[in-house]
Amino acid sequence: MDPEVVANFLSEQRNNAPEDLQQSFLTIEDYWDRKLWHELTDVLVEYFNTSDSAPQRLPLFRHFILSFSEKINQLRLVTLGLLSATQCSDDHERLSFLTDLTTKVNKPASQDAYVYALVAASDVKLRLEDLADARKDLDTAEAILDSFDSVETEVHAAFYRTNASYFQAKADFGAYYKNALLYLACIDLKSLTLEDAQSRAYDLSIAALISDSIYNFGELLLHPILDSLNNTQHSWLRDLLFAFNRGDLNAYNVLESNTSRAPLLEEHKSFLWQKISLSALTEAVFRRPPHDRAMTFQTISQETKVQPHEIEILIMKALSLGLLKGSIDQVAEVARINWVQPKVLDMKQIDNMRLRLKDWDSSVNQLGNWIEGVGKDVWAA
Repeated sequence: MDPEVVANFLSEQRNNAPEDLQQSFLTIEDYWDRKLWHELTDVLVEYFNTSDSAPQRLPLFRHFILSFSEKINQLRLVTLGLLSATQCSDDHERLSFLTDLTTKVNKPASQDAYVYALVAASDVKLRLEDLADARKDLDTAEAILDSFDSVETEVHAAFYRTNASYFQAKADFGAYYKNALLYLACIDLKSLTLEDAQSRAYDLSIAALISDSIYNFGELLLHPILDSLNNTQHSWLRDLLFAFNRGDLNAYNVLESNTSRAPLLEEHKSFLWQKISLSALTEAVFRRPPHDRAMTFQTISQETKVQPHEIEILIMKALSLGLLKGSIDQVAEVARINWVQPKVLDMKQIDNMRLRLKDWDSSVNQLGNWIEGVGKDVWAA
């Protein structure tokens, strides 16, 4: 591009900029004139991240940045492009803009930038309800990401965020839960607004509860995102998750009335009862010492509040899901459990574990004293 044309364009943009940002244009002009591309990229990213720069992002990108786009880091080019795309008039214009950007950076040396742009385009397609094309783009992006030894966390974060949005749109709650947690692992939680943090905590909680593939909420229960629900209208949802984790039927009965405030929970009410029953079963097994895990159907019925004639089905469900390992004696109506799936413990469960360890320590001491008593002659010899 003709240097004089660029200088005139930047001068015009400087005059249109808010007074407190005009100094940035002098720096931009200086770096462009001296061909300091790295420094120029940094100051442009900083400028684009200011809210007052919004009206100038698209003109700057189209008429200035693209003139030297081959000379700068392609991932940073996409970053500038994504910030510019926020100013498109609608999602159709935004998709066209991002499609052009994706094509531009689709080169062997800039596949990370290509993935970044491709994921952004698929995110717009999701908003336009073009789920099939969005899935195709996400599959392409995932294949490329899997081939990398390393990549910037912002690229992975963008992929997991958009992938989670896709699975949420498809009502695949297990896949949504996994990708949403991976997204949170890639970002600094402080970068989320309080409203966004609460929204994600709410969606994750709902997904954990109604997914038929998630029976261990440990990763979510330990995640600080869940604390954003404290002292809000959805604080009961956090309490419900902890009730499910410890198989607390009494707490569930108290909190159950709140499920009417969440349409998805209300829709899956019968499944929630099955899930809390399974949790109560695993908790009942966990509380017992390993040598005392042969439980009659009657005992299990009392622990889980499930009708006796449904106990066998409940145990078989737990075995098939990998929550328990063991066998069922149908004639004697006894379940012999030799393993229970580990899970995150709350303070009450930890205290129960402490008491069991004390009992074990006492048993070991008694055994030691008995051996010493009956084996005196042996020890003397």
